[in-house]
Amino acid sequence: MRLEVTTASQAETRAVGSAIARVLRAGDVVLLVGSLGAGKTTLVQGLVAALGGHQSVTSPTFTLAHKYRSTPPVTHVDLWRLEHLQEVVDLALEEELEDGGVVIVEWGDAAEPLYGAEALVVRLDWSRADGERLVALEAGGALWTSRTDALAEALTASLSAVHSEPSTC
Repeated sequence: MRLEVTTASQAETRAVGSAIARVLRAGDVVLLVGSLGAGKTTLVQGLVAALGGHQSVTSPTFTLAHKYRSTPPVTHVDLWRLEHLQEVVDLALEEELEDGGVVIVEWGDAAEPLYGAEALVVRLDWSRADGERLVALEAGGALWTSRTDALAEALTASLSAVHSEPSTC
């Protein structure tokens, strides 16, 4: 399963995160793949806020992981500085999943060998149009594939909500 959307603002990228949050379940893994500045952390901001997290969401590039008090709890990991798959294993993300949390991984292509078969992979790429991003959501495994319709509906609803908000300019 693959869903694709185009976002033209940070609000729309956050809305994609919010849509993902609507279908997340404890034990889920979301792998974020994209170039520097493509919107990975912005997407996580929308996801954590939609799950009731009130903390400021920033990239965990230099700390490797941030944990957010939300429902379910979110562990936000950045693998940009890691060079070997064993370093990903050493983060013990399985413990977070077993404890009922979800794991969101920036630079998630490094974790695809471990989690890709059962994860939601979100690929963010720059579009040809200025400021736009192409966001592709790829469901891995039966658990995500069974939520395809719900995810598509959540995307439509979240993006529609952004477009119906009054402008603050």
